[in-house]
Amino acid sequence: MRRKWSLFISVIFLAVGVVVPLALGASYPTRPVELYIPYAPGGTSDLIGRLIADTAQKYLGQPLVMVNKPGGGGSVAAASLISSKPDGYKVVMLATNFFGGTIFTQKVPFGPDDLVPIANFIQYKEALAVKSDAPWKTLADLLDYAKKKPGALRWGHPAGRGAPLFMNMYLILRKAGVTGIEVPYQGSGLLLNALLGGHIDVSSSSFGAMRESERAGKIRYLVSYGPKRYGETPNLPTAAESGFPEVGALNGFVGLYVHKNTPAEIRKALFDALKKTFDDPGFQKRLDTFGEEPLFAGPEFITGEINTYRKVAIPILKEFGLYEGK
Repeated sequence: MRRKWSLFISVIFLAVGVVVPLALGASYPTRPVELYIPYAPGGTSDLIGRLIADTAQKYLGQPLVMVNKPGGGGSVAAASLISSKPDGYKVVMLATNFFGGTIFTQKVPFGPDDLVPIANFIQYKEALAVKSDAPWKTLADLLDYAKKKPGALRWGHPAGRGAPLFMNMYLILRKAGVTGIEVPYQGSGLLLNALLGGHIDVSSSSFGAMRESERAGKIRYLVSYGPKRYGETPNLPTAAESGFPEVGALNGFVGLYVHKNTPAEIRKALFDALKKTFDDPGFQKRLDTFGEEPLFAGPEFITGEINTYRKVAIPILKEFGLYEGK
C-alpha cells in the first residue's frame, strides 16, 4: 500500500512539473503589453505601430500600449527594453538595418544580439527615381550620363550614411565607377520637393514618400532596391537585376523584438498573436494604404536578413570611418 501511495505521489509531482510551465505560457499576458516605437509620433513607423497595436489586442487578450521613444536611430528604444525585466510585457518595433548597420555606428551599452526577433510585418519599399521629364529612361541611361560628365550628377537621400537609402545609391555609383554630388535632406518631403523642383537629378527614397507623385506622373522610378520585384510594381526591375546584386542585400524589414532572456513560451504566445494580427482582413486592408510591402516572417528569416545586411554594410561603414563596433 505504501509503495502504491509513493508511486501515486510521484505521478502527481511529474504531472505538476509538466502542467505548470504550460499554464504559465497559456496565461500570458495578464496585463497590458507596451510597444516601444523608436521614432516620434506621425511617421510611418509610428502609424504602422499603431495599426499593429489596434489589431493585436484582439488576439493578445490585453491592450498593446504604444510608447514613443525616439532617439539614436532606435538605440534609445532598444536600450529601454534591454534594461527592463525580460517578461514579455515590453516589445520594440525595429528594422533589420538597425541591427545590421545602425548599431555599429554608435557606442551603446548593449550588443546587437541583446534583442531577439519575434515576427516581421513589412519590408520597406525603396527605389531610385527621377523627374518624369528627365532624359533617362533606365538606370543604364543615368549611369552613362554620369560617366560622360564626372561629378555632375546630383543625388539626394533623406537618411544618414548608415541607412539603406544612402548605401544602396552609393553602392550603385561606386560599382559603376561614377562620381556625383551627394545632397542629404532632413526628411522625405524635402527630398521630393528638391527632385520636383530640379534641385537634384536623382532621389533615393521610399515608395511611401514618392507614391502619389509617381501615380500622378510627376516622377519615374528607374530601379527598386528590394531583393525581388515589389508586388505593386511588377514591371520595375530591381537594382540586382540591373547588375548590382549587393543592393538586394541592404533592405529594411520591420518587425517586433523582445529581450533575449524572454521565456520561450512567452515568445511563442507573442508570435501566435502577431500572426493572427497580420492575417486579420481589417489589418491587411489598412496596411495596404502605407505603400510598403507586407511580409510576415518569423525569427529565422529576420536573423538571416540581419546577417546578410551586416556582410555588406559593415565594410562600407568602415570605409567612411563610421564603424564603432567591436
